[in-house]
Order: sequence, then structure tokens, then C-alpha cells
Amino acid sequence: MSFVIKNGAAAARSVRLVGNLINVCGSSVRCASTQSGNDISEDAIRKSVYISQSTDIFTNLALEDWFYRNYDFADNHILLLWRNEPCVVVGRHQNPWLESNMAAIDENGISLARRNSGGGTVYHDMGNLNLSFFTPRQRYNRRYNLDVICRALYRQWGIKANVNKREDVVVDGEFKQVSGSAAKLGRPNAYHHCTLLVNVNKPNLSLALEKKEKGITTNATESVRSFVKNLTDINMHIHPDNLLSAIGWEYLRTRAVTLEDGGQDLVQQQKGFQMINPTEDWFPGITMLRDEFASWEWTFGKTPKFSVTQQLELSTIHGEVHELTLTLDIENGIVEEIKMSLPTSLKVANFREDASVVTSLKGSRYSEDTVNRVAKAIGCKKVRQLPQSMNMSNMAASQ
Repeated sequence: MSFVIKNGAAAARSVRLVGNLINVCGSSVRCASTQSGNDISEDAIRKSVYISQSTDIFTNLALEDWFYRNYDFADNHILLLWRNEPCVVVGRHQNPWLESNMAAIDENGISLARRNSGGGTVYHDMGNLNLSFFTPRQRYNRRYNLDVICRALYRQWGIKANVNKREDVVVDGEFKQVSGSAAKLGRPNAYHHCTLLVNVNKPNLSLALEKKEKGITTNATESVRSFVKNLTDINMHIHPDNLLSAIGWEYLRTRAVTLEDGGQDLVQQQKGFQMINPTEDWFPGITMLRDEFASWEWTFGKTPKFSVTQQLELSTIHGEVHELTLTLDIENGIVEEIKMSLPTSLKVANFREDASVVTSLKGSRYSEDTVNRVAKAIGCKKVRQLPQSMNMSNMAASQ
């Protein structure tokens, strides 16, 4: 239950969290364990349910990362519960321009974030409940976590939810997803996190995850489209607060490694529910983590290399209309190369096939407007998008 202090000033002061989450007292700081925890019996492992008081996506991603980097889960497993104001969250190896509707996000004040785990793109708002299960790497068990969720839904509301082959929580067979999953596996720690759709604004979800940018070629991870359903569509009495409580209690009454119900006797042995405030005073170094998650360099600069190809129409002084192919090569979110392929009729002194153009835009940050800026610079009258090179049915609705 300890962490690493990387700041001398932070180490000099005493910080105390509710329920002894952190206790920094000079030289008594313990580092995150490098042991596997395999020598600890299941009966000796305690559980805690932490509830973040922040609704900021960047702060909650930083909090999750802080636990992953610094906490010792050898004898204390944690379930972190959190909610966010409207945001779109892409996976670690995804392309945000391909996965989301940038214009709609900007117009509606929806945040865009990149998390540290793999998987697909998700939409969050206050109708979402997010869950992060932390254990040592050796005890990582995604199916165990999802079964705890399913058992909570059945125990509290009689909802028969199942885990499908993709390890999503579904109702009504394979077709209505209420939760998607992703994970981060490291050493010594690991976490599995998922979302639960309680009463999410589904029109906003569809709008924010609608794919608008076309002509992109990339090896980035693609989201898988899923039909989704709010839990309130199944039982109108479910809301985020009572769902949080139901899953938290189910987690505490379930043994740490085996999916066995220990009832109230086991609950009494656990560390219970604790509200936590993800601030610098409570979690030294979390501000720096938040700044990184909120930065352009992380959100866009970590995008895998990709190319954008568009068809442009160029009118000559003789009234002829020619079609050009424009290709942009993007690396780390930066325009590395701008090329044109010209028709034979335009191969004159001022043009050459695959010529580099508009050198002032090379080295600039890519955005949805970059193609329009190039087209304007070379005197094109119209930009016509190529058909999407990737499967357009893969509009993300889950991790």
C-alpha cells in the first residue's frame, strides 16, 4: 500500500489519505513492491473500493496511472470507481482523427483524451460508471472482474448479463453491450478497466464517435462497432450511484482470487469504501501526470504513423478541370511530407509527379483543416474525399 516519492520537497512533508491510503513520514516511505505476491495467501489479501471525487478525464487518467506506477497491491487489491464530464477516450495505439468526429467534439465542448491502455474508443459522460481493477500482474484476471459486475447486476436487480467472446458485458444475447474492456499489464502491477453505460446520452455518443475523416491509411488499432444499451433501458431504477454501491459491495464480498462469495463476514474484513481526492497534496506527482495526459504531444503526438489521401480538382486558365491526388504523410501528429500525383496533361515545367509542395506546412501539426489549407495554397477549387479505406462499420462504441 505504498508509493514512490520522486520529489524531495514532497518527501519532506506528511500526507495522509483517508483510511491510511498514503502515509508519508520522512524515511518511512515504502516503495511499490517488486515481489510477485505469490507467497501471500488469498486469505491475507484485503480489498478497498476507492471513489474519485474528480469528474475531469485527464485527472482520473492520471489517478489511474499514479496507482499503476506507485502502489503496492501485493496484499491489497483496489477497485477504483470514477465518472467523467463528456469526453471521448481513444486507446493507446489509435488514431483520434479516424475514431472520432473532431468537429462535433469541438463544437459541443467534449474533451478528447488518450488513455494508457490498448483497445478501442469510448464515449464517457456522467451517465457512465468507470471501473479500474488493480492487482499485481500475476493475479490479473479480467474474467473475474467482469463476473463480479454480472453478479452485482443480478443480485441487485435480477439482470442476467453475460460476458461474450470479446470479454464485453452484454445483455439480450450478444447484441446489446453495456460495457467494454481494456487493460494495462506491466511489472509488478496491472489493471483492467471498463465502462458501464447507465444512462449515457446516446445521441451524443453516436455523434462524437461518428467517423468523418476519410482517406486515412494506417496500422493503428481499429475500434470495433457494437450495438449498445443503457442499463436504465433495462431497469429504470438503476442510476450511477446505486450501481456504484452494488458493484462495490459485490467486489468486497468476493474472495480476492477465486470467484467465491464470502458474504458479510468477508465484507467485515475488508477496508471498505473510501472517497479520494486526486490532488497533489494527496498524490504527489499527479499534477505532472495530468499535464502529460492533457498535452497535445500525448493526445495527438502519440498517434501511430498514417497517411491521408484526397482527390483535388484544379481548374486551369483555359477552363479545363484536372484531378490531382494529394497525399500527406503524418508522423507523431506532424506533417512530414506533402505530395501530389498529377495527370499526364499537367506534367509541365511547374509540376512534376509526386512533387513536394507547400513547404511551409511541412513540420506543422496535422489537423482536419490541413488538406483544405494545401488545396487553397495550390489553387484548387474543390476537395473531394476518397472512399474510406478502412471498414466504416467499425464505428467505436466500446473499448
